This record gives sequence, C-alpha cells and structure tokens, in this order.
Amino acid sequence: MQPDIPYRQTHQQVPDEWKLEQGLEPARLGIRNQSSIQVNTEPHRLNPNDHEELKGPDIPEDPDLDVQDERPGWKGYVEWEDYPDKKAKAHQRFSRFTFPPPPEFQLEPLPATNPVLEGKRWKLWHKAIGGVLNQVPQISWETVLKEKHPEMLHLLEFPYNGEAPKSLLTKDYIMPNELHFVRNHGGIPDIEASAYDIRLDGLVNDPRTLTLADLQNESLFPRVNKLVTIQCSGTRRFEQIVEYPGEGDEMINAPWAEGAIGTAKWTGVSLKKVIKYCGGLKHGAKHLELYGADTYFKGGQCMNYVVSVPWSKVKANEVILAWEMNDKPLPKIHGFPLRAVVFGYIGARSCKWLYRVKAIENPSLAPVQSREYLYFQQQTGKHNQLPTMGIQIQEMPVSSAIMSPWNKEVVVHDGEIEVKGWAYSGGGRWPERVEISSDGGYVWYAVPIENLSPKHKFAWRTFTGKVPCDHEGWTELVVRCWDNSLNTQPMEVRHSWNWSLHVTSSCHRVKIYSVNAKREATRKRLREFDEHGQGFTPITRPTEFVPMSLEEYEKEVANVEPRDVDD
Repeated sequence: MQPDIPYRQTHQQVPDEWKLEQGLEPARLGIRNQSSIQVNTEPHRLNPNDHEELKGPDIPEDPDLDVQDERPGWKGYVEWEDYPDKKAKAHQRFSRFTFPPPPEFQLEPLPATNPVLEGKRWKLWHKAIGGVLNQVPQISWETVLKEKHPEMLHLLEFPYNGEAPKSLLTKDYIMPNELHFVRNHGGIPDIEASAYDIRLDGLVNDPRTLTLADLQNESLFPRVNKLVTIQCSGTRRFEQIVEYPGEGDEMINAPWAEGAIGTAKWTGVSLKKVIKYCGGLKHGAKHLELYGADTYFKGGQCMNYVVSVPWSKVKANEVILAWEMNDKPLPKIHGFPLRAVVFGYIGARSCKWLYRVKAIENPSLAPVQSREYLYFQQQTGKHNQLPTMGIQIQEMPVSSAIMSPWNKEVVVHDGEIEVKGWAYSGGGRWPERVEISSDGGYVWYAVPIENLSPKHKFAWRTFTGKVPCDHEGWTELVVRCWDNSLNTQPMEVRHSWNWSLHVTSSCHRVKIYSVNAKREATRKRLREFDEHGQGFTPITRPTEFVPMSLEEYEKEVANVEPRDVDD
C-alpha cells in the first residue's frame, strides 16, 4: 500500500467523480464533444440563489397596466385575449425582470416534500405582472387545502397539479371529487354563479351570451349525465423520466405517476345543442375554440388558457358543458361554475372556468394547442425540436397501471399474487381484456371479467386479479390492456419515450421481491426471523442470525457430491 500514497497525494480527482462516472449526478455532467464543431462543453453551474426572488429594477407599476378583476363577481379573472395592447404592455413589464430557471427534478432526485415542487417561477411571473394576480397563488393554494383530500400527492403547488395516492386511486371506480386529479395551468378563479355567463361567437350564425340559468333551462337544452374518464397526457411520466429524461418545465412536464386520471359522472348540456341554439355554424367553421378564465404564461407573454376541439367531435355529442361533478356543483378547483368535458381526449382539452366558445376555421394557434401537448418522434429533442415536428395529442391510446403491489415491495404469497389497478382507452374505445404477467411479460393471465368494473364507452375499468407466481426473488409484474379495437400497449417504456414525456402508454412494470410461502424452506426461514425477533425488511440488510451451524453445514456437505473433481 505504501507506494500508492504519493499518487493519492498528487492526483487531483474531481469531488465525487465516481458519482459522475456512474451517472448518479448527471446534472453536473458537461458535454463530451466528439464532433468536428466547437461546442461549449462546460456543465451548467446552478447558483443556489437562482431560485430566491424576482430580479430586476425597483420600478413602480405602470399606471397604464392596471391588472384588476375583469368583472364583478369574477375574482382572479383577467381578460387578455380581447386586449392585445394590454398583452403587449404586460410583455414589456415582464422583460424588465430576470426570473429563476426551472428546478432540476429529472437529473437530480425529487425533493422528499409534499408539495414536491413549489412552482416558484410561476408565482414570480404573477408577482411581476402584479395587480390582482399577486394574490392568485395564495388563494389557489387555500382552495386546494379546502377542496382536496388531505392525502393528495401535491406534485406542484402552483399552478396546482395533484393526484390521489395509489392506495385510494381505484378504491371506487367512480372517484370522489376530493380525490380526482387536478392539472391546472394557472390560478383558480372564484366566479359567482349568479354573475356568470358564457359568450358564443366567431363563425356562428347568431352569436349569443348565455347565463348559467339559461344552460340549465331544460326547455332549451336537454340535460346530459355521462360517466367520463379524464386523463392527463402526462400520466405515468415518471417512468419516462427515470429511464430517459426529457423536457423539464416543472408545470408542463410535471412528474406525474399513475394517478393523473380520474372518472366522474358529469352533468351538463351538449355543446352541439348550444351551437344549434346559436343558429349553427357558418361555412368554413371546423373547430371550436374554448377559453378559460385562468391566466397562462408562455415565453414572457400573458394570455388566457385557450384550446380547441374539432366540430366533428362536438357534432358527435362528445363535448358537454358541465356544471355538476358526481351530482354536486363543480368544485372551484375543477372549473366552477362551468367547464368543458371532452370525451376520450386528453384532459388539456376539457377547459375549466369556460367563459367563451368561438367557432373558427382551423385548430387554435394558442400555445397550449399549437406548441404544447405534442408527441415527437424519438430522434426529436432539444437539439432540433420544432412544434411542427410533433403530433397534436387528442385521443388517448390504450393504457393501464398497477396500483398494488408497489415498486420494489417485498410480497409474501402462497403461489399467486393479487394485483390491483386500472385500464383505459380513449377515443370512445374501452378496455375489453386486462392481462397480468408475473415473469416480466413472457406468460400472461387474463383478469376474470367479474373482477373488472362495469364497461362504459368513455370510462376506465378498475380490476383485481391474481397471477400465478411459483418463482422467488426479484421478478417483474406487468399489466397490459386490450381495447375493443384490439389495440394494446408497447412492451417497454423506451418504445413510448418522447422528448415532451407525454403518453406513457407502454406496459406498466412493477419490480417486486417474491417470497413464496408455499415452499417449506421459505416458511421455515420466515418463522426463524420471527423467532429471532428480526425484521425481514429492508431486504438488503444482511441476516443477523446464523441460519446454519457448522455442524449442520458439515452434515449437509457430506451428503452431496464434491465441489471439485480429482481428474
């Protein structure tokens, strides 16, 4: 060992270099340039103070940019789309400040907090514009605490993104309102029902403004009750992040697990009937643009949340304007007093706090429709991405997920393992068969029909099934769904990966440590752990008692063939 000491004294090793070598701290890695062009290879150095506060000149608010509530009884609603001059002034104010970068949550471990991420940038963006937007983050969080279940997993404090824990997600196939996932893009407006109305304009023959009472008048519009599953396209994104990180905006690319999906009974009216009441569409109208009262930010610009759906979808009576959720008035956090529910599409199209529907010729050019929720080819990424290279995500593909057991859990069983979860397919298709494997996907077993929740055209099916598992040690539970069109899921998460980390439709895989108590030797060992008062977990902890004495070892060895041979 002595000759090695001088080397150790002179070698200037980077601190924790072994972590960099093994990819354990990839955020600290630079670029390995093997090209013929000059590239800045230094890693980005994140200043710990980058996330502290707004940076910029101490300037008074512009007197000509007075950001106040747009209408009485509409707290937190600022109209941007009707006032391009106001949008331009907001952008000018925005440009005076320097904002912190997004937090690194893909190449570094997620914080062990709940909320997981704060949304500091989004709060500061509201603060920079000022006026009524100053209070929106705090008011929104108070609404979360009031309306959502105390065990919700708060992925992002603001704008609020949250999902139910696995233990509660599929407890009922119709989810209680307080457990239904929430994927907000801005603050939560507080709109009084008595002050509410909705504008219908654009390429309609008879533009109108209707109150909530008008929409609820059954002599004008037949009432619709529909069981619908809404799913965020980011569902199960965490699986993509763990394997292959991608774009990392804390709101747009929030680290969703399996809970960004929910099923509820929605009550309202068909948007088709409302358009008919407005005299129908003018020639050339092929899409309906939906406007939400929340303020959204993109590239230093302020705007309202705007998306669009094709008229063909509306014409099929697959878009409703809903004011009830599970026979109760819409919670504020879910869009009170009125929201759109678009059957079988990604949740982003089901616009909340809906205040305007505009008939247009082409899909909306608003950023949420044209520049986000895009599915890119796998060779598209930070090096070459353009919005025109992605497919706008509308219908959700077939998907499924395991709620129990949990990943890397020790499961003691008697030769079969009980698996619980959900399965779903968008676009008016439904789960027809759910299959489970206990060996990584080589042998599959169908979940009995009686163990699936009822079948509905636009809703998920929850399931409980038992899968044979004779083998022991580390194994992988896998679930896949076949819908009524015989679509099924890609086998590996790599097959679903895309730069924006949307639509993780691959078979859901859960690694478990299998302990088959049906085997006598295993039962004996489990009893020994109890007799010695020692826990079996964590599985990595060495066994403290001696399971075989020297005498027992010698006796056993004497009865087996020798390890080596003489010739």
